[in-house]
Amino acid sequence: MNAQIDSGTPPQKKQVKIKQKSKEKSIVNTLTSATLEGVNAKVIEVEATFTKGLPGFAVVGLASSDIQESKERTKSALLTNDFVFPPLKITVNLSPSDIKKSGTHLDLAIALLIALHKNNIDEEGLFVFGELGLDGKVKTSSMLFPLVLSLKEQGLIKRAIVPKESIVYLSHISGVDFIAVETLSEALEIVKNKNFKANVQAFSYDSKCMMIYETPYYFEQRYESDFLDVKGQSVAKRASLIAAAGMHNFLMEGNPGCGKSMIAKRIKDILPPLYEEEILSIAKHQFLDGLTPDFKALRPMRGPHHTATSASIFGGGSSTAKIGEVALANKGILFFDELPHFSKNVLEALREPLQDKKVHIARVNAKIEYEADIMFVAAQNPCPCGNLLSKVKVCRCSEVEIKRYENKLSDPFLDRIDLFVVMQEIQSSDKGDISSKEMHEAVLCAFKMQKQRGQKRLNGKLNEEEIESYCVLAEDSKKILEGAIAKFALSHRSIASVKKIGRTIADLHGHRVIEKSDILEALSYRRRK
Repeated sequence: MNAQIDSGTPPQKKQVKIKQKSKEKSIVNTLTSATLEGVNAKVIEVEATFTKGLPGFAVVGLASSDIQESKERTKSALLTNDFVFPPLKITVNLSPSDIKKSGTHLDLAIALLIALHKNNIDEEGLFVFGELGLDGKVKTSSMLFPLVLSLKEQGLIKRAIVPKESIVYLSHISGVDFIAVETLSEALEIVKNKNFKANVQAFSYDSKCMMIYETPYYFEQRYESDFLDVKGQSVAKRASLIAAAGMHNFLMEGNPGCGKSMIAKRIKDILPPLYEEEILSIAKHQFLDGLTPDFKALRPMRGPHHTATSASIFGGGSSTAKIGEVALANKGILFFDELPHFSKNVLEALREPLQDKKVHIARVNAKIEYEADIMFVAAQNPCPCGNLLSKVKVCRCSEVEIKRYENKLSDPFLDRIDLFVVMQEIQSSDKGDISSKEMHEAVLCAFKMQKQRGQKRLNGKLNEEEIESYCVLAEDSKKILEGAIAKFALSHRSIASVKKIGRTIADLHGHRVIEKSDILEALSYRRRK
């Protein structure tokens, strides 16, 4: 009855074992990468833990299918490079977990965390980008340039491990130390030995350069088509020169075949120079469109057809918002031929980028904003048949048809266009009187005057405060403008437009303030209807 029951291991020893077991912790290593959200980069922390349990490999944190597929690429790349995959439960987390991530450029960061799971990786400010081939080769991706440039613009990146094949375009981004690698083994050695010395030389532009207050501005003297080919149309060519010099919005009206499209296509060759950040911004949008930029100092020109949808012009998409023609024309020309044939929705939506230089896209899954600093150039016929202004041909349109045609363009939309020109009819005696080279040289002189005044923006893009500072009128010019305001009932926006055009004309003439002749010419380009 008094027999004692042997309970085996004393309770104290059990407690000690439990305490020892609870002290076992796995190392959490982290590397930094990024993902695109719209057109802007978001920093992503790639974390990895290795715990005892049934071997497995999971990627969590709202990862897209191309990131989920990276598990197989990572396994193959590690195994083909004589690395023994750890028989542990591997969990990779992409933080913050509430942002959707996409892109194959996260492969290299994930592979490095797995390969160095026994080492303590603690490198602040080091970004890692690269897609892995099955043999361990580090490859580039189309997202890489927009990612790195966006991080640089936000001041978030100083150094990065990148694929060697991406250096051909990443080297254009100054201020970032790039460590170029060709293989996974090479990247492993760099991180293991903490040898983060940059091995990429900075790119130097081969375009022509203009130095203003120690800031370089680049331009090309490449005239694929010449203004000498445009016969006559002296008024339209003069307006083209003013529009180009100040990046003003410009509308041409005239009969079919009078040279509207010819002039519009030649304006792109005489546009003002670009500084480095603008060249990179143009390249960023080209990458997002799937194009490979040449990084030349040439402003883009986009000319969508009038049947183009609103989504293709402004951007959009059902699940993810993508950029459209307006973004691709950033820092350059957006050309609408046959302007009244574009849908009413498109024309009215264009008022936002013409006014604010930005476009907002709102979808259920995405809300993005992108820069749309464009010069808007348009051409239209005077009536549906096109012969209203002709002295030879008879117009076949009724008054109702002409009125309906004109009403497709609202006053608020037209109010955002600075220069209006009615084209002349072609004459047999017309000749080309000015070349693109001569016009471009005049634009360069006007550009220099604008920058020497301390303007950050060109005349056509000045805001209200800047107009007051830089668009200074002579006394007789003020009286002429006041008379025009009373006579034509000019709106506040129209007054600002006249001042900006007058400022550009004064720059072309080399005038310090806007003289009487400058303001009179500026008023001659306002809309008559």
